[in-house]
Amino acid sequence: MSKEDRPIRNRRGHGRGRTQDGKPNPIDVHVGMRVRLRRTLMGMSQEKLGELIGLTFQQVQKYERGANRVGASRLYDLSRVLEVPVGFFFDDMPDEITGRSPASGVTDTPDYKPDEDEMHKRETLELVRAYYRISDPRLRRNLFDLMKSLGDGSDAD
Repeated sequence: MSKEDRPIRNRRGHGRGRTQDGKPNPIDVHVGMRVRLRRTLMGMSQEKLGELIGLTFQQVQKYERGANRVGASRLYDLSRVLEVPVGFFFDDMPDEITGRSPASGVTDTPDYKPDEDEMHKRETLELVRAYYRISDPRLRRNLFDLMKSLGDGSDAD
């Protein structure tokens, strides 16, 4: 068996779900980012989420960073607590990481940096939460229209 055909050994930095260079699998990073997105949109702390699924907040942090893989039963628990279907955690996965699991044989997995995406920044999440706390639908729609009109002229920076 050639070196390229050998399975990745289960050692620190080179274990299951890690890329050849020891980085977290980009799919695990995406799932963790989706956990963080939903938790933040619900206004839930890492500590509260951990309490509800029997983990410490540090374990939740590791899931959210993709440092720890989320097993099937834990993913199911997360979907129930966060009130989303399991498929939610895989939604919006960028094309550049789809199918780039170490098991796929692809070794040129790009660095996946979800925090560089405006849709996953804390400011965006807080803005969306605040927007949906506006109970008057007309006021919410007026704010939406205002923000769209302000944004249309901001591309000239």
